[in-house]
Amino acid sequence: MPEAPLAPPWLWILLTIGAAAAQTARNAMQRDLSGRLGTVGATHVRFLFGMPFGLVLLALVFAFAGGPLPAPDPVFAGWLVAGATSQILATALMLGAMQRRSFVVATAYIKTEPVQVALFGSLFLGELLGPVSIGAIVAATAGVLLMSLPGPAAGSPGGRDTAGAVALGIGAAALFAASAVGYRGAILALEGEGFVLRATFTLAGGLVFQTAALSAWLLWRERAVMVAILRAWRPSLLAGLMGAIASQLWFLAFALEAAARVRTLALVEILFAQVVSARIFRQRTRPREALGLALVVVGVLVLLAYS
Repeated sequence: MPEAPLAPPWLWILLTIGAAAAQTARNAMQRDLSGRLGTVGATHVRFLFGMPFGLVLLALVFAFAGGPLPAPDPVFAGWLVAGATSQILATALMLGAMQRRSFVVATAYIKTEPVQVALFGSLFLGELLGPVSIGAIVAATAGVLLMSLPGPAAGSPGGRDTAGAVALGIGAAALFAASAVGYRGAILALEGEGFVLRATFTLAGGLVFQTAALSAWLLWRERAVMVAILRAWRPSLLAGLMGAIASQLWFLAFALEAAARVRTLALVEILFAQVVSARIFRQRTRPREALGLALVVVGVLVLLAYS
């Protein structure tokens, strides 16, 4: 595998925090669109309206970087298809979870992902982490799990809804983990020294594949949903823009650092989701959820201290 070029050791941290902020904004927009477009329709928004921005980013990076575009091979294609397909399924499950629980708690379910990323990364990419990093990942994930424990009304209809959200959230986390490892594998499989060009090329390729696959599915099985998506182009365009920005920053971070460390730092998204949940959706955080947030912060800070 080619090594990432020299870059400031803190650059992946800034990229990850920026990606988490942009992703929080996109998730909130998609959650709002789910009521109008359904889960599959809201899932497709991030790809259909993100693809033009992804292609523009690739054109800009290519214009400034110069030199030839990366030459994809079957290894790259395999990693890309695995990452892109996992991301489609993960997004659908994520939106389903968000329809069943509060925005911040649904986000917490999904953020059980880092432990799974660490496992997949060690199995498929050979990226072994030290004991301190593993401890930070476990602490942060424990905070996420504490946030997602069912409340005292678990036996009520709301409790059954919670159980469904847990299943959807954990499933989304596993698929997002597979997606992160797939995309990092695709970036590393490309030849070339410019990590920005390799990451942007991978992003554009993934968005083209996802747009083609989901558009074909909707035109075949749910044409009315596709029409509704196109009619809701104004809010969808903004969601697509934020999705493309988030993905670009994620991919740049993946090009520089192990996926497990990137996705653990990405738990700061829960803090951003907390603000969105309180300010926009008017949803309160319970004391146990606040304790979970504190554990997440401790885990992230330890990870940064030893980065």
